[in-house]
Amino acid sequence: MSQHPSQHPAQRLPGLDLLRSIAILWVMLFHSFVVGGLDADWQWLSRFGWAGVDIFFVLSGFLIGSQLLQPLARGEPLGFAGFYARRAWRILPAFAVMLLLYQVPQLREEPHIEPWWKFATFTLNLTIDYGLNAAFSHAWSLCVEEHFYLLFPLLAAGLMRRPSARKTVALFVGLVLLGIALRAGIWLHDTATQPQRPWFIEDLYYPSWTRLDGLLVGVMLACLRVFRPALWSRLQARANLALVAGLILLTLALLLFRERTGLAANAVGWPLLSLGFGALVLSASDTRGLLGRWTVPGVGWIATISYSLYLSHKMAMTLAQQWLLPLLPPLPSLANFAIYCAAVLAGGALLHYGVERPGLHWRDARARARATAGPAMTLGMH
Repeated sequence: MSQHPSQHPAQRLPGLDLLRSIAILWVMLFHSFVVGGLDADWQWLSRFGWAGVDIFFVLSGFLIGSQLLQPLARGEPLGFAGFYARRAWRILPAFAVMLLLYQVPQLREEPHIEPWWKFATFTLNLTIDYGLNAAFSHAWSLCVEEHFYLLFPLLAAGLMRRPSARKTVALFVGLVLLGIALRAGIWLHDTATQPQRPWFIEDLYYPSWTRLDGLLVGVMLACLRVFRPALWSRLQARANLALVAGLILLTLALLLFRERTGLAANAVGWPLLSLGFGALVLSASDTRGLLGRWTVPGVGWIATISYSLYLSHKMAMTLAQQWLLPLLPPLPSLANFAIYCAAVLAGGALLHYGVERPGLHWRDARARARATAGPAMTLGMH
């Protein structure tokens, strides 16, 4: 890589691709409960797989934060319309196709699904009846991301009117403390009242206001990268130390999450987990550290199709279980696992190359056409 990574936040880095690939594979292992889970000898691989989503949150905060903060740091106004249009073309085509497919009951991993409009308005994570309508429920994290895409540009533009490092740090710390207090209060209330519904999922795990920690940590890293480049470079020079620190923080967080629905885990476990993943993102963002030094074969491809994999993996598992395996003779569990993996990768690749990638190409072609038309129109006026 000819340029130092700190100069190009959006540049593909092997370390960040590695983290993205680990995140999606970990989530898919966790969701293997759709087909009965992994063999008993391999269950440990999926135990904390829910944490893969938090890797995505930190990465999103870091990459989207860097993309939006760079023009602000140069004194340029934010192009809100362009940003929202780019995110829409990135997210919506594949999501719309999957939502349409999920209207077919035979394709779902669960019998019932929430009304389509909750997905279309990205309010699923705030209003879901998880006990009754669990199909395509993994779209909850996409709702959190969309809320971030909607609100963060407005917040960033507001803060930059009178930029203040002290004010920004106070806001971040305040939001983290508010999240701790909010989750603790919800946990204490629900454990006291014991509502007859899956309250942990509906009140603590899915809502955007309880899951801001990963995005906040990612944005804090982006602020360092954009506004404190000298400090960022010094931190990157200690990429391996950041890796060790991140692993220690993650170990402490996962010890708290041994009781996933407990008070300590849900009060302070999330910011601790996010800080650990933030340290890994910092380490992976530099090509001199262990995480970012080598390109692992296949990882770049997994990272590229990770969004389509995330959307389609439960359906692919379901179809493999219901349609493919019955056609085959009884196989060892490891062979079944290989078939599920092949089905998931095939489904994700089909969605990526058939829907997601053409949408991105069309979006970029339109952007190039507008960029070319602008100077031409200007010349024609003289």
